[in-house]
Amino acid sequence: MTHPGFTRHDDRLWVESLPLDEVAERYGTPCYVYSRAAIEARWNRYRTALGSDADICYAVKANGNLGLLNLLARHGAGFDIVSGGELERVLRAGGEAARVVFSGVGKGTDEIRRALRAGIRCFNVESAAELERIAGVAEAEGTPAPVALRVNPDVNPETHPYIATGLAQSKFGIALDEAEALYRQAADDPRLQVRGIACHIGSQLLSVAPLTEAAERLAALAGRLQEQGIVLDHVDAGGGLGVHYVDERPPSPAEHIEAVTAPLRDLGVAVLVEPGRAIVAEAGVLVTRIEYLKQNGGREFAIVDAGMNDYLRPALYDAAHTVESIAPTSAHCRPVDVVGPVCESADTFARDCPLPAAAGGLLAIRSAGAYGAVMASAYNARPRPPEVLVDGPRSHLIRRRETLDELMTGEASLPED
Repeated sequence: MTHPGFTRHDDRLWVESLPLDEVAERYGTPCYVYSRAAIEARWNRYRTALGSDADICYAVKANGNLGLLNLLARHGAGFDIVSGGELERVLRAGGEAARVVFSGVGKGTDEIRRALRAGIRCFNVESAAELERIAGVAEAEGTPAPVALRVNPDVNPETHPYIATGLAQSKFGIALDEAEALYRQAADDPRLQVRGIACHIGSQLLSVAPLTEAAERLAALAGRLQEQGIVLDHVDAGGGLGVHYVDERPPSPAEHIEAVTAPLRDLGVAVLVEPGRAIVAEAGVLVTRIEYLKQNGGREFAIVDAGMNDYLRPALYDAAHTVESIAPTSAHCRPVDVVGPVCESADTFARDCPLPAAAGGLLAIRSAGAYGAVMASAYNARPRPPEVLVDGPRSHLIRRRETLDELMTGEASLPED
């Protein structure tokens, strides 16, 4: 499958108008590389499908780089955040607070206060205890807090259990059968302003059926609330659309939007969606260089300079990715295990991957634009990799490589006895 923004010419992998090996030589490896055209193309597919009476709140957790957030803000994006830190990223990138929805199960008092002062669009409330905390902060600030309850529709999203968020046993959301009473409580509380209903059932969804089922349950709840005189101005249907990693065939953005908007059309409210992975995943690759080839136990290993600290998804979810050679080599193609240098057996990017592997060769780990750099760590005291945005024939360093001094900033030795 051809990924947008990336093509092959003369057996070299290109990102827009630049050979990817030239980008690697300029910025070093490992390195995240994104295509601006691919991000904008995906954004435009969502924008066209949604129409005017709707809003796209990009899920910042997927990739919160300031350069990417600024690009999306220029295109009129709203934002879905899950922390005070993500709010600051959105504001520094030029995003509008009035188009921010604040999700997440553990909002702190300081985070709530900052968001309220900034003038966000809505808090997506995850529990009765959180609702009371928000009301208390709003009272202290003298400003009613805009709220929506994130309801848990108990729909099986048919995805990895770590990213399934809409089941009854999940930590996320408020049980559907408890929501009406809590809505009445919120509507009667002068410290709060009820704005809507929110829901998010999971991520990397490869069927729209669970999305439709969840939207139908939201529509039924919204109808009952409207009958009781509770005014809603929006329904936030969440995100979760899957992407292509190896052989997946996910629904299109248009199919995603039709699935969640069709059950909600008669409510007379705006619809919000929160795509993150679906916007940026396929627009990015992790570029890495083979350091060594090694035989062990009848297997051949290509040991690369990227590790699970740089890209956690394969180790965390046992996730499979397409891995391919960036430039021609004289080596013959054969199955190898692509592994990193981190001291964990889980530090594996691909098994039995057919590659013309040679020491010094460059590889691209595809669909790494989401949950990549944003989840990177300094495990094994490895500095975090740079991020580069390519725009036609130009490349922009949107995050430089972390230095060892920066990695140890804030730490101190013990004083002498």
